[in-house]
Amino acid sequence: MNVPKESIETAVRDYYDVAAHMAELYGKAFERIVSQPTSAEDPAASVMTDFSEAMREFGESLMKTPQTLMNYQMQLLEKQQELYQRTALRFLGKDVEPVITPEKGDKRFKDEQWSDNPLFDYIKQLYLLQANSLMDIIRNDNGLSEHAKQKVEYLVRQYVNALSPTNFAGLNPEVIRKTMESGGANFFKGLEQLMKDMEDSVHGALNVAMTDTSAFQVGRNVAVTPGKVIYQNDLMQLIQYSPTTEKTYKRPLLVVPPFINKYYILDLRQDNSFLKWLVDQGHTVFCISWVNAGPSLRDKGFDNYMLEGPVAALDAIEKATGEKEVNAIGYCVGGTLLATTLAYLHKKKQDRIRSSTFLATLIDFSMPGEIGVFINETAISGLEKQMNVLGYYDGRQMSFSFNTLRENDLFWSFFINNYLKGERPAAFDLLYWNTDSTNLPARMHSWYLRNLYLNNQLVEKNAIELDGEKIDIRLVKTPCYFISTAQDHIALWQGTYKGAKVLGGGKNTRFVLGGSGHIAGIVNPPASNKYGYWTSDSMPASAEEWYKNTTNHEGSWWLDWQQWILQQGGMEEVDVREPGSGELAAIEDAPGRYVKQRIIDVLHK
Repeated sequence: MNVPKESIETAVRDYYDVAAHMAELYGKAFERIVSQPTSAEDPAASVMTDFSEAMREFGESLMKTPQTLMNYQMQLLEKQQELYQRTALRFLGKDVEPVITPEKGDKRFKDEQWSDNPLFDYIKQLYLLQANSLMDIIRNDNGLSEHAKQKVEYLVRQYVNALSPTNFAGLNPEVIRKTMESGGANFFKGLEQLMKDMEDSVHGALNVAMTDTSAFQVGRNVAVTPGKVIYQNDLMQLIQYSPTTEKTYKRPLLVVPPFINKYYILDLRQDNSFLKWLVDQGHTVFCISWVNAGPSLRDKGFDNYMLEGPVAALDAIEKATGEKEVNAIGYCVGGTLLATTLAYLHKKKQDRIRSSTFLATLIDFSMPGEIGVFINETAISGLEKQMNVLGYYDGRQMSFSFNTLRENDLFWSFFINNYLKGERPAAFDLLYWNTDSTNLPARMHSWYLRNLYLNNQLVEKNAIELDGEKIDIRLVKTPCYFISTAQDHIALWQGTYKGAKVLGGGKNTRFVLGGSGHIAGIVNPPASNKYGYWTSDSMPASAEEWYKNTTNHEGSWWLDWQQWILQQGGMEEVDVREPGSGELAAIEDAPGRYVKQRIIDVLHK
């Protein structure tokens, strides 16, 4: 076929134009990477120092048992030889069983070519053999302290998963297909996306775009349950939701969400909104919406969050409804704040919260979950140096840290999609919320990390003083409902059970275990009929004993909670309360201004 000379010249010219533009993008990306500021205030330096100590301990442990290391090497060589032989048979047309397969839930090798093509199958299995061998050496090293083992395992896992063949364009069949189909345009688009994401990076932490943020707007298609902001101060706005029933329960319900992210995880869509469901059951629902802190709030402490958060909300609810007593729900860190508030009110002899519900909440921090890898004196001191300069903890850093706890799902999968395949991430409301980070005041975050995560003082008598009051959480007798989830890696359910035993010794406490993880297991509407939950009528000493005597139920724990809350008193029906009809006039429509503040807006004020 004859091709016109003009077409060839045009194609060549277009190619060089694209190549020149890509070279320019590569240059800018490299310049940004190498010019990332590093200083004594950079917490990454302190974190890496701490990881280096753990790696040193690991090296010393290996040197004490060289034969063990040799055994692992020999086993790996044998498996690699077996893989080579089986692959050779595959090329000869024989059917053979794989030497190793990905673990259940590993989505990296879902493309059929990883199994159907002998070459890709060989690369996959060779990688898995080497990766598993390295991780097994760490996990089975009994000479390491548990804390050092956790750090070494985390650090080596990042290295191992970064080297997955799926992360390299020339080794990933999906990327190869995309490149052939697009003529390489995927890399061009990927570089543009990388440059855009780097604009939102902070202190060298690249937050890969997880969703199409342009598809969502708070108050338009997320956080849309009708209501009014009826009270606000420096740290929060209080939302009262509009009733949907003919009558409402007499005792109002206060929801205390985490202050480390936005409240609307409980109000994403109408079909999975926990807040809307609560309103539909007949509760008068109030929810705190925390501010996205900037440098001006640097001196706000944990005691301010308590006094200007739940305590101020109690006063506002009394003015709005005339009710002095409430039921309260706290989620994650919001639950920790709620528990602290209970102890403070007990010391002040104020019995204003008549029942408390804790969603995936740590009170005893002796089992901090995977986030514990970042909790130590060295790392916290480094973070405090940075916060002393900025006045706040940048929420994007926290997002990056949490994402590395599930790096294959929350980093590398999007790295491949965005930068190698050159595709835009899909619109997903949960991931939009996940990227809508929240800053924390320097003083508060330092106190929280040191007193709770590092020193676990909340469960000690009079170890914590707030607003001049030394508190003892063990004296709280308020009826409590704990819901935790079996696959939660942030608040391990065995750890939340410890906290449930602290409040009043576990008396007047119901502990429930849901399926799935930290978010999906909590935001689990009855209509979905997913996951199920486990219950028991007793609260034995350990979580393991409790689980042995549980009963499994299908469906959502929401229904079990509704039955429990109706037994706590104050639930007779009264006329509904419209937001703004009490002593407090409506300030603005829900969801309010605070939740709409994104980090980039706060820092550019």
